[in-house]
Order: sequence, then structure tokens, then C-alpha cells
Amino acid sequence: MNSLLPDPTASLLDRIKISMVGLKMPRAIEVVDSCVSRLDRGEITGLELVEQLLLEELTFREDRRIRTALRMGRLNTVKTLTGYDFSFQPSLDKARILSLAELNFVARCEVVHLLGPPGTGKSHLASALGLEAVKAGKSVSFITLADLIGALAKAEREGSLRERIRFYCRPSLLIVDEIGYLPVIPGGGNLFFQLVNARYEKGAMILTSNRGFAEWGEIFGSPVVATALLDRLLHHAIVIQIDGSSYRLRRHADLLPEHVRSTARITPPAPTEARRRGRPPKDGGVPMPGS
Repeated sequence: MNSLLPDPTASLLDRIKISMVGLKMPRAIEVVDSCVSRLDRGEITGLELVEQLLLEELTFREDRRIRTALRMGRLNTVKTLTGYDFSFQPSLDKARILSLAELNFVARCEVVHLLGPPGTGKSHLASALGLEAVKAGKSVSFITLADLIGALAKAEREGSLRERIRFYCRPSLLIVDEIGYLPVIPGGGNLFFQLVNARYEKGAMILTSNRGFAEWGEIFGSPVVATALLDRLLHHAIVIQIDGSSYRLRRHADLLPEHVRSTARITPPAPTEARRRGRPPKDGGVPMPGS
């Protein structure tokens, strides 16, 4: 077996690099030459060189940890709170959302409900809060309700429902997206209840929905199941209602019929935006929000 110790006859710099290989410090190996050059020019001291190498390696490892956690948690599209245009949703209390980023609700195993029409940024906010939790070292899992119930139903057919529920109980924060967007399969409400009951007061959740709580009986096909779900999901809950226009429809508002724009409270984009997309300018409108 090859020794991890450097060859004593090699140069000092080569011995340092070999030691870094043994210690699995890939980022430090990449930057050590430039750091040594700065040392030779008198730009940094020896201690500052060591600090720089360690900082580079720690930053690299933290970035890798976050990327891995996001991938494992199915947070494939990274969204941030700074990337959310709060000015486009004036009904939303920005300070309240930013306070959620402190993650006290995760520590208290509470449930955050993000409610509002399609396109108002509910999934964006849920993903952004998930990212903050990952940065803080929390385990996070993101899944749509349809996929979640599908996975639970499959596990039930295969006789492994208990194990699958335990799997979804592991994350510190479980984000369930798109409640009410697609029909729930027969028996799906009962499966979701079993998971909610298992996580109750043991793990935090974020739920997004375009439907109000009064419609949950219709969503899950049973007022009894809906009542049981809400009994647990509203006991330790933070409810945030977003009453605003759709980001996505706004980008093409000038192509929509007037009755659709009125229903969704969408204003056509400004003339400069229309010209930017290669269409004749339209009268009226306001600038399109940032992504």
C-alpha cells in the first residue's frame, strides 16, 4: 500500500501538495501556487497564507455540502429571497417572510402555509426558505403533493408504507408544493394524513396551495379527511396569504383576452417591454417585475 506521507526528498512545496492530497484538500491544492506567489511578493505573511488555504478549502466544502443537500432534497431549481420581487406583491409582508428565514419555525416544528393564486411566487418562497434551511445545516426535502401521494400509494401496494412514511419524516423541513393543483387519487387523502400525523409536532413543513382551506374537502375527496388534516396542520401554523397577480402571466399579458386579464388582475407590460420582445408597442402598463 502506498504511503500518504510525502517523499522527504521532494521540494517543500511538493511535499505540502502531497500532504494536501492525503488530507483530501482539492481546493487548497488548486490555489496553493498563487498563495505562495503572493507570499514571495510580500503581499501576505506565512500565517495569512495558511489562513487563506484553509478558508478556500472550507468554502469549497461548504458549497459542495449545500449543492449535495439541495440535490438530495430535490430542490433542483435554486430560488433565493433576494431574487423575489416583493414590490410586485404589495399584499405580502416582506418583514414577515424574512423573519421566517431565521428558521425558528423549523426549530418549533411548525407548519407554514403559503396560499395564493397561481404564479404569485409561493413555490419560489418555499424553495428559498428551503435553501436557507440547507445553509443552516438542516435536512430539507421538496416534493409536490401529487408526487408525494404517488410515492405513498406505491409503497402501500408494495407493503412498505411504514418505511416510506419514516423516510419522509426524516427531514427537518418537508416542503409539499402544489396542493390543490391536481386531483388527489382515491385514498390519497388518507395516505397524506398518515404522513402529516407522523410528522405532527416532530418536524416542520411548508405547504403551498392555490386553494383555500374551505376547499380542502373537495381537494382530498372527503370533508372528514380534510378536517383531520387541518386539525394538525393548523395547530402550530403560520398562514401567509398572497393576494396578487401572476408573474408568469404578466410576461405575456398583452396576448391574453381582456376578461382573463381582469380576472387575474394582470396589467399588460410597458411599451419598452413589448418592443424588447419584438412586438408592436401597447398603450399603458407598468414595467415587468424582475425574475
